[in-house]
Amino acid sequence: MTELRLVESGVILGLETSCDETAAAVIAGGRVLSSVIRSQVEVHAAYGGVVPELAARAHDAAVGGVVLQALRAAEVATSEVEAVAVTNGPGLPSALAVGVSAALGLAVGLQIPLLGVDHMEGHLFAGTLAAPIELPALVLLVSGGHSELIAVDSPGVYRRIASTRDDAAGEAFDKVARLLGLGYPGGPAIERAAAAGDRELVNFPRAVVKDGLDLSFSGLKTAVRRYVEANPAAEVADIAACFQEAAVDTLADRVVRAIESGSYSTLVVGGGVGANLRLRERLAEIAYRFGLQAAIPAPALCTDNGAMIAAAGAWRLSMGVPATYLLDVEPGRKLVH
Repeated sequence: MTELRLVESGVILGLETSCDETAAAVIAGGRVLSSVIRSQVEVHAAYGGVVPELAARAHDAAVGGVVLQALRAAEVATSEVEAVAVTNGPGLPSALAVGVSAALGLAVGLQIPLLGVDHMEGHLFAGTLAAPIELPALVLLVSGGHSELIAVDSPGVYRRIASTRDDAAGEAFDKVARLLGLGYPGGPAIERAAAAGDRELVNFPRAVVKDGLDLSFSGLKTAVRRYVEANPAAEVADIAACFQEAAVDTLADRVVRAIESGSYSTLVVGGGVGANLRLRERLAEIAYRFGLQAAIPAPALCTDNGAMIAAAGAWRLSMGVPATYLLDVEPGRKLVH
């Protein structure tokens, strides 16, 4: 049986600054010793979304303190760090640059390996932080910028099964939350509002893509906008609940169809939308129905964090992937080309 697991490495520091969370974590011996996340929600809330230049400035102000906090929480001295792993793509160029610069400074100063990690591969490895993942695995990666289904046939061997043809799932949540006046970030805001709503009141459309398993959320977003315009007195909680149900149904449908058309041992979810309770319930039910292992990280590990980057970096180091100080920022980096 082939599996993907958290490598029993030496002390690895992971850094993540791809969007609006400054995160650092320390892993060693197959355990997460610390994980520190500093959110920028208050910085961007007034704008209803992430402002790249503000994000970069906030990362620059926070990254040093976050790294020190992670090392102290892990009770690890800087001199004990054996490698640094950092997200170098995909993400906001200026935000990524802050993390890569900080990681490069540490690696050069300590004369230790520097490992660039794909942000989405990090989300995949978040699933290993609780238990090993039996392969082959079907991975649903859902975040503000990505919605895709990836098959992991063996360690490091990825196949894209489906992706979004328009909005990513998290982007749709953000836009609908803004439409409903629920604030930013949209995912948690929609989920909170939906808890008091009737999810069966409005049957919003579930996109069907005829040629394959690709996702689409633009039609759903438009349908919500038109409903709000035609029903100004409608309860926000009900609209939020119905939108959330339609979005989750769309994701669940593609997962089921992918499982039925392939052969997998594990269903994995990664990315910020994976913290949504309704989606987690549905995916757990699907995994149980098909007899699959469910690798659904704790909500705090679905959002951006340094532990997942350290885990992916530790695995890359164990596989002999060369470390380099000539690390470029790759805003458009793709896990599967």
